Amino acid sequence: MAGLTDLAARVDDAARYAKAIPQLTVGIPDLGIDDAYAIQALSVRRRVDRGERRIGVKMGLTSRAKMLQVGVDEVIWGRLTDAMLLEEGGSLSHGRYVHPRVEPEVAFLIGRPLAGTVTALEAMAAVAGVAPAMEIIDSRYEAFRFALPDVIADNSSSSGLVIGSFVLPTIDIGNLGTVLSVNGAVRQIGSTAALLGHPVRSLVAAARMVAQGGEQLNPGDIVMAGGITAAHPLAVGEYVRADIEGLGRVAISVRE
Repeated sequence: MAGLTDLAARVDDAARYAKAIPQLTVGIPDLGIDDAYAIQALSVRRRVDRGERRIGVKMGLTSRAKMLQVGVDEVIWGRLTDAMLLEEGGSLSHGRYVHPRVEPEVAFLIGRPLAGTVTALEAMAAVAGVAPAMEIIDSRYEAFRFALPDVIADNSSSSGLVIGSFVLPTIDIGNLGTVLSVNGAVRQIGSTAALLGHPVRSLVAAARMVAQGGEQLNPGDIVMAGGITAAHPLAVGEYVRADIEGLGRVAISVRE
C-alpha cells in the first residue's frame, strides 16, 4: 500500500492539473474512512503550503436519500480554500475540472468560534450570516466511479463555491423553495428542508466533525451546508442560477 503522503499527492495533483486518476480503493480495497480523512488533510496541507488559505468547510451526503444510496448514516465533510472561491455573476473555466457539476446550497458565515457537540440553538448563535450559494463538485476519478473512502480522500469532491449576499440569520431557512435553472430553463426544484430536515443540522454536524479532526470553525469561516437538489453536470456555454426563496439568488457562467 502506498503511504498516505503519496496518496495525498496523487489526489492533489489530480485536482491541481484536472487529470482523472483510478480509484484509490481499486488498488487499496481496505482503505478506511480514517485514512481517507488523513489523505484529505494532507492533500489540503499541500495547497496551503503553496499559498492557499483555509476559509471553511463543506458538508456532503446531507440528504437522507444520498445516505441510503451509499449505505452510510453520517454526513461527510471537506475543506475549503480561498483558491476555490468563484466570483458571483462571473464565470468558471470548464477546463479546470474533470467532471464538474453544480449544486444549490445554503452558506453559513461563522461569527464566533464553534466546535464540538452543540445544539441547533448554539450553532445558530455562532452564525453571523446566511447566503444563497452554489458548490462546484468534481470527482477526479476515472469514469466518475468511486467508493466512499475515495470521495473523502478527494476532499469530498469539493472544488469551487459561489456565494451570494449574506443576510442576518433571522430568516427561517428551514423550508425555503429552491430552483436551479440553466440558460433560463428550470433543471432542479427542491427545498432547504432536504438538508437533514433543516440546514442547521448540517452546521451542527460540521461543528462536531471538525472537532473530531482537531479543528474548529472560526469567525469568518464559511460552511457550505450541502446540496439542496441533485447536481447538474456543467457544460460550456451554460448560465447557471440558483434562486432560494426569501434568501436570494446566485449565478455563474461556464466558459471553456
